[in-house]
Amino acid sequence: MTKKNCILVVDDLVDNLLLLESILEDDYELVLAQNGFAALEAIAKRPPDLILLDVMMPDLDGFELTRRIRSQSDLSFIPILLITADDQASLVRGLDSGADDFIRKPLDIEELLARVRSLLRLKQSIDELEEMAKIREDFVSRLTHDLRTPLFAAERMLGLLQEGTVEQLSPQMEEIVQIMARSNRNLLDMVNNLLEVYRYEARSKILAFTAVDLPKLILEVISELRLLAAAKNLALNYSPVGTDEIIVNGDCLELRRVFTNSIDNAIKYTDAGSIDVSLQVLPSHVICRIADTGCGIPSEDFPALFDRFRQGKNHRFGSGLGLYLSQQIILAHQGTIAVSSELGKGSIFSIYLPLLRSKIVG
Repeated sequence: MTKKNCILVVDDLVDNLLLLESILEDDYELVLAQNGFAALEAIAKRPPDLILLDVMMPDLDGFELTRRIRSQSDLSFIPILLITADDQASLVRGLDSGADDFIRKPLDIEELLARVRSLLRLKQSIDELEEMAKIREDFVSRLTHDLRTPLFAAERMLGLLQEGTVEQLSPQMEEIVQIMARSNRNLLDMVNNLLEVYRYEARSKILAFTAVDLPKLILEVISELRLLAAAKNLALNYSPVGTDEIIVNGDCLELRRVFTNSIDNAIKYTDAGSIDVSLQVLPSHVICRIADTGCGIPSEDFPALFDRFRQGKNHRFGSGLGLYLSQQIILAHQGTIAVSSELGKGSIFSIYLPLLRSKIVG
């Protein structure tokens, strides 16, 4: 037999409870509550599929009960149908409290049953979407874990080959192993980015906020990437501002990911000239600008620049995850990313972060 949907009926008048019970009991499993506090206890024991809720009740009325139910972030979505004899104002107040639908007294049985069926379909649709999201998150987590294990192993073995630990390689083999190692690293970065993207989208990413010395962090990233720029004969410049302390509230590892990705992208898409990194302190924000003399971005690519899995027309564009992930990280820090670019002349990425404190030199 198909399991019946559970409906919680809340009304302080016994006659009203009995009326609703007589209408619904053949098709639904019912739980009856004579006040708001009894309703909260029933929800805690077993969340229903739908709540029929009288507006006018002593102690805890339908509006306040609705607000309390909606404030429970760990509670799955439960549609709430308010029953009222009041005017239009109560309808507005009820919807603002978090109710999903209204029905007026005296009740029309066919209308009541239709609204119940409609809200139960809504509940089913939302539950299915949440289940699909959980399945997707679990799939991505398992997939990325299963992919990273052999990629880490391959990275280690390729590293040993490059170091000459296994055997001395010929120049031709060294070049082949170098290409293999670079491709393996790119794939590993893509897998890691994919996992982080889904963590942010599933809101399961936990950030560890601390006071971050921004100039120090950027200098560390520049130091790590300077050899990469030098290999392409590019100048990687940093222009400090007139402060010796610029502190932001952030997750150091996540901010490092953003600046590493941004500067690495500038190097990747620049064939000649320089990458210039600078900081500007405003009263409430700090701006980090990363300017390059690279190929620039076509105007038609701008609308989708920060979309996930959207690649630009440049043949060197990657998976389309890096900029999307960087934007998610900066948004989680209450900041923004902006870009300006001229095709053939370069691009400037500007990262805005709330300023915690700064100290002026001298």
